[in-house]
Amino acid sequence: MFKNQPKGLIPAALANMGERFGFYTMMAILTLFLMSKFGLSGQEAGALYSVFYGAIYILAVVGGLIADGTKNYKGTIIAGLVVMTLGYFLLTIPALITTKWIALGALLVIAFGNGLFKGNLQALVGQLYDNEKYSKLRDSGFQLFYMFINIGGMFAPFAATSVRNWFVKTQGFAYNSDLPGLCWQYKNGTMSNDVLNGRFTELATQVSDGVTPDMTTFADNYLNAFNTGFHYAFSVAIFAMLISLVIFFIYKRILPDKKAIVKTDKTQMSKEQIKQDAKEIKQRIYALFAVFGIVIFFWFSFHQNGLTLTMFAKDYTRLEIFGMNISAEIFQSINPFLVVFLTFIVIGIFSALARKGKEPSTPRKIGIGMGIAALAFVLMAVGSIGLPKYAEVEAMGGLPDGLRVTPWLLFGTYFILTVAELFISPLGLSFVSKVAPAHLQGLMQGFWLAATAVGNFSLVLGAMMYENISISLTWTVFVIVCGVSMIAMFAMVKWLERVAK
Repeated sequence: MFKNQPKGLIPAALANMGERFGFYTMMAILTLFLMSKFGLSGQEAGALYSVFYGAIYILAVVGGLIADGTKNYKGTIIAGLVVMTLGYFLLTIPALITTKWIALGALLVIAFGNGLFKGNLQALVGQLYDNEKYSKLRDSGFQLFYMFINIGGMFAPFAATSVRNWFVKTQGFAYNSDLPGLCWQYKNGTMSNDVLNGRFTELATQVSDGVTPDMTTFADNYLNAFNTGFHYAFSVAIFAMLISLVIFFIYKRILPDKKAIVKTDKTQMSKEQIKQDAKEIKQRIYALFAVFGIVIFFWFSFHQNGLTLTMFAKDYTRLEIFGMNISAEIFQSINPFLVVFLTFIVIGIFSALARKGKEPSTPRKIGIGMGIAALAFVLMAVGSIGLPKYAEVEAMGGLPDGLRVTPWLLFGTYFILTVAELFISPLGLSFVSKVAPAHLQGLMQGFWLAATAVGNFSLVLGAMMYENISISLTWTVFVIVCGVSMIAMFAMVKWLERVAK
């Protein structure tokens, strides 16, 4: 699978793998960090999460404009890595991040750096396949690229939680996912006497080596230990960014040089050819924006993994597997782990179908992916039937282990969502690189990411539903969103296939 790929693919993927390791280190812990650090509700943390996650992708349009305007893709990518490193450094300083707005400012620095980096590296990868020799390998190339970057994401949650839990332990405590919320209830005076004398005291004793502490002192000390551990966990991202910088500097010479392409591509065209070319470009842009519109709803659903699905892991899931206690954030490692191991299977299936002349077109694969995503939330909706509303769980001081669901529910959901992702994300990137006009490669990759941004800006709606309606009904909304998007995609398939040819 690697043998016939262009030689620049693996270095580009390795550079992105380091960046993704750093990024997913942060994303694994971000929602719970905001809730623990500032005493925010899930809805309030979700609003900040949505703004940040949306800004990451909308700023990719700015990054695309800069790279397309300067024709300096590599310089823009390097600048992005440097800016992201600065943003992560700011998050590691507990004395600096004293309000949620300062935290958001640091996050927006990271978002701007990501905007300079992400879409433009994808545009360079697309240019590798503009060569006739490699054009038929575009889909599999992007799937391999996508697999590599998820290797970084696979280990990131473990790195982040290991640093956080290590620091908590150095302060004489043990990790418990319910305690930060309970500490804030106690400090804010909203805790009932039943919870204070029951679950809160019980958990505080458990994490303090069996000694019942003074609860006022404990609440302050535990939050300080927990939150400082979070800050130090962000430092992992800095090392990952530096690795990406080194890899990109070493191998950037073998990646495409857009300046050289532009200088040698000045052929004479008649007025008729120019008119025909303009008409084709317009159709291509229409097709791209149609696909962008569909994938908004996929990302709105899929990126609940760092928000409501993580909250579900904390609030409703038994955090034990094979007799071992686990952190709520660890579930986010399932998706990249499965991407790495399922990519070869998916490529193999598509290759076998291609040999028989039965491989679905890229637009059709995206439609199938939306249907698969709907199935993932069907599983969540069924598995959540009978669970109490979030307000009831909060009033109880947390759900007892005996009432929590099996961790395999989330594992199964992430498995199905990962299959859906492999049908949509890498193939969507391939579709954009194939259909986008040559002079708009960076910008169109930016708009692909901007579509993701629109979905991400809407993520807070998931947190609002999670905290205000039944859990099962929350997941049902995502079933409907993905199902309707699938129908819309299949309605456009034939037109999109014509344009792609």
